[in-house]
Amino acid sequence: MEGLPQDKKIVLFDGFCNLCDSSVQFIIKHDQKDVFRFLPLQSELGQQVIRHIGVDTSKTDSIILYEPGIAYHYKADAAISIAKTIGGVYSLFGLFSWIPKPISNAVYDYVAKNRYKWYGKKDQCMLPSPEIKAKFL
Repeated sequence: MEGLPQDKKIVLFDGFCNLCDSSVQFIIKHDQKDVFRFLPLQSELGQQVIRHIGVDTSKTDSIILYEPGIAYHYKADAAISIAKTIGGVYSLFGLFSWIPKPISNAVYDYVAKNRYKWYGKKDQCMLPSPEIKAKFL
């Protein structure tokens, strides 16, 4: 896709979700190798990426990890892949990849279904500070 950095992993996230916002902030803080870029699912470019990779948004609506020209991951796979990429102690989350996908995705879906109730919802997408604005597409 035009306009996307081909050498970065793109994290598509729910821009209205407080849990997702906290997760993005966590990833930014621990992304020592500057691997990730971020894109709200609700943005025009986010919707273009979703159509391009063919993700059915009725099956996931909270996080997608897109590696341009390589692969995409969603649900528990995306979270585990992000943690492994961050590295360090967080790479231990890779051990969760041994859990069968139906089970890990069921846990993921349960949290995703309740994320607004538990963590709240914003009226608008997060506005990044000037320091981290370059990490958003």
